Amino acid sequence: MDRKEKLINYMSSSTYVPLKLDELEIVLDVPKDDRGELEELLSELINEGRIFKTKKGRYCAVSGKTLTASGKLMCSARGGFGFVRPDEEGAQDIFVAAENLGGAYDGDRVLVRIDKKDNSYGHSEGHVTAVIERGNETLVGIISGIKNKTYRLIPDRRSFFSQVRISPAKLGGAAVGDRVIVRIDEYNKKGKPVGEVITVLGRADSAESCLNGIISENGIRARFPKPVTDEAEKVPESVSKSAIRGREDLRSMKIFTIDGDDSKDFDDAVSLEKLDNGNSLLGVHIADVSHYVKEGSELDKEALKRATSVYMPHKVIPMLPKKLSNGICSLNPGTDRLTFTVFMEIDGDGKIVSHRLVKSVIHSCERLTYNNVNKLLDGDTRLRERYSEIVPVLEAMDRLSDKLASLRSERGAIDFDFPETKVICGEDAQPREIAVADRGRSQRMIESFMLAANETVAEDAYWAELPFVYRVHEPPSADKLTAFNEFIKNFGYSLRGKLDPDTIHPKDLQRIAEQAKGTPEELMISTVMLRSLMKAGYRDTNSGHFGLAARYYCHFTSPIRRYPDLMIHRILSEYIDGGIDDSEHNRLVPIVREAAEQSSEREIAAEKAERDAEDLLKTVYMQAYLGESFDAVISSVTSFGIFAMMNNSCEGLIRCETMTADYFEFDESRRILTGKRTGKVYKIGDRIRVTVAGCSVLLRQIDLVLEEDANPSLLRRVSERAQKAERRSDEKKEKTGKAKRRGYQKRGRRGKRNGKKR
Repeated sequence: MDRKEKLINYMSSSTYVPLKLDELEIVLDVPKDDRGELEELLSELINEGRIFKTKKGRYCAVSGKTLTASGKLMCSARGGFGFVRPDEEGAQDIFVAAENLGGAYDGDRVLVRIDKKDNSYGHSEGHVTAVIERGNETLVGIISGIKNKTYRLIPDRRSFFSQVRISPAKLGGAAVGDRVIVRIDEYNKKGKPVGEVITVLGRADSAESCLNGIISENGIRARFPKPVTDEAEKVPESVSKSAIRGREDLRSMKIFTIDGDDSKDFDDAVSLEKLDNGNSLLGVHIADVSHYVKEGSELDKEALKRATSVYMPHKVIPMLPKKLSNGICSLNPGTDRLTFTVFMEIDGDGKIVSHRLVKSVIHSCERLTYNNVNKLLDGDTRLRERYSEIVPVLEAMDRLSDKLASLRSERGAIDFDFPETKVICGEDAQPREIAVADRGRSQRMIESFMLAANETVAEDAYWAELPFVYRVHEPPSADKLTAFNEFIKNFGYSLRGKLDPDTIHPKDLQRIAEQAKGTPEELMISTVMLRSLMKAGYRDTNSGHFGLAARYYCHFTSPIRRYPDLMIHRILSEYIDGGIDDSEHNRLVPIVREAAEQSSEREIAAEKAERDAEDLLKTVYMQAYLGESFDAVISSVTSFGIFAMMNNSCEGLIRCETMTADYFEFDESRRILTGKRTGKVYKIGDRIRVTVAGCSVLLRQIDLVLEEDANPSLLRRVSERAQKAERRSDEKKEKTGKAKRRGYQKRGRRGKRNGKKR
């Protein structure tokens, strides 16, 4: 029996009394030279979840009665508390109050002891007994003043509740007021992070430094390592004759791309022909990136780390170097390109009656844009003349797209038609314009064709029992369904049957959306419905796609910008070329699982970065409109105020305290504010006039007031409040721990701990 087992047996015995480290050393008669080893053994046992350390520093064995879990800590930016998301799949998050964080920070992997199961808010409660692994190698923030001969970094991430200590020797040329990236080298005796500046991003008030900070904070790899760029340089610039050998030659077909005006990487092209039997042959042709990015290569390893291209407002951070993404892998017009083609034979009703998947070579005849195709379909004479040879094909595609969309709708697919927003930046990353655009006919057309191809490929892979990356979307939880149903009852709607994830069908939600169409509450119901749905992700097992009402679904059509698509192409290539035997199947299973997990994780980070960047630049943009009024629509109603979206898609907060006409009470079930005296009601979807009162770039927050309440005094007060909020955000990084602990203890003694803030 080794030392570790002897130690755990001793601590598990009925005679053991919880002891501190120095007491264990005495009781176990540990020689001075071995005391460091004892501490290491104890740390290992904590990390394994076999023992835990109490608040008073005493070590205890985990018994059958003691419930523990390991997982990632996610702290709230507002309340100082956190939730531990357990490593065990499907396990419920565990609430951890601020006073029970045990020196852990947002992002750390921790061991938590569960003190209470299913509190009044449906969560287990616990406290952190050990930090298994620190989750933050670097942090982005602003260099603050010097204190006790040490500079402080105020992290941009509001959920990281500590300033970082930096000695003058480790400032790396940064000055007070610079935004920097700091590497955390250690945590001092008080558990505070100590670090060194590794990159100076620029002045804190620079939009570009803020954007670069967002990129770093979300773990997005902005530069390609030299081995990757060196390998990319070796990739050929044109398709060789040997590469074409064995592929179906489609270069004589009328194939073209349709993309955005400023797109540079074209990974999908389409074609449509009429067959002798009256059916249509739709071709979806996707760049064969897997031919150039081989498994295990430097390009492949870097692509997996990134897993997705990131579309920031001021630039694209590609998954692959531009030599590939804009070059040999892009289906540029007038050039031969290697592709995967899905041919789908579609009957007059829009049903796919047969299909085949082939490795191919194409020669795109045109690079069309969504805007031009929309105009052409709407009858633009000049464009119809310019593209006269393919006008009949585009019109046939438009009709086919409608049929495909109709069939999806019949089976229950939910289509949220929210307008898209684009922040247009200058070379200095400053926002110049905010454009809002609806999906046009051409966007819907390409979307329909890509959906059809993705479903077709996923179904093929499923029945062939291939190791595969599926795109899955689970049904909403029972809690979400119940809450949504209670909400829509206020408008006379109701979900039918049992509100259960196992029995709910997307048609049930689609029916509500259709009933609400054209009514004053349409936007409100669509918004709340969307928030009730689960997040889609990648998995190595198929469970269908709830939102699309599809039994099989994957992402096959964008291998230049998504790793799952690239992985799928690689598997399909192997399958087409000779099949996948049992040995190869077993080899691929863990590789596919890792790709699915990594891609889901990086997709979440990319979306957060894109959202944060958009919020930031919208705040910067609206600084030029302080004191001006706009039409707006209420997008959310809370206990503390109203979120309203202006016509330019910028969203701001109207706090209840600024609504001076009355005292407003919040009805959570109906999500409305009602004036106590006047009976005035504010609800999602209401059209209102608002005045811009303040813009906090640091907090990425726009403060609004109702136009009817706006006056110089109120506008000044709200603006000053925003500035104070920024200062408080700086100060609380140092004070949050103690202050939050005191606050929670006081509320606990009064029996009024505010669960809503969790």
